[in-house]
Amino acid sequence: MECTLSKNLSICTCTYEPCSRKGRCCECLHYHRKNGQLPACYFSKEAERTYDRSIENFIRDYSSRK
Repeated sequence: MECTLSKNLSICTCTYEPCSRKGRCCECLHYHRKNGQLPACYFSKEAERTYDRSIENFIRDYSSRK
């Protein structure tokens, strides 16, 4: 599968509009990893809208889906 910006944008779940990394998955992963976070695509729609990308929030969100 070819990784292109147009394909990535079609599946990107980030709702933070001024994000310069939207659709640029490698940049997004590196940015959030550097900051001790996870990118939007790891979260449910509800949790993603909080913009809390912390690992603790991911664990809460993931646990509530079971």
